[in-house]
Amino acid sequence: MAIAEVTVIPIGTATTSLSSYVAQMQQVLAEQKGISYELTSMSTIIEGALPDVWQAIAALHEAPFLAGAQRVSTSVKIDDRRDKASTSAQKLQSVRNKLK
Repeated sequence: MAIAEVTVIPIGTATTSLSSYVAQMQQVLAEQKGISYELTSMSTIIEGALPDVWQAIAALHEAPFLAGAQRVSTSVKIDDRRDKASTSAQKLQSVRNKLK
């Protein structure tokens, strides 16, 4: 399972507020198969098989163009662990356990 952190930034929009784009991108993610996702204040975390994650990232990148943006900057970080199953929640719990 892969875990990706994705930030999509529409550039040259009519307003400095991007929340309507973010809301639309969350709707796009809801339509994707084979992934789970979590919105954070600065990015979205996507989990799933790597092909499904890539498909979701492509859909996210395209969404602002469909909403009228003329330029989009997308940043992606991927943790693709293949020796054992891993989730974002498991990674956080491992750190919390070490803090006890």
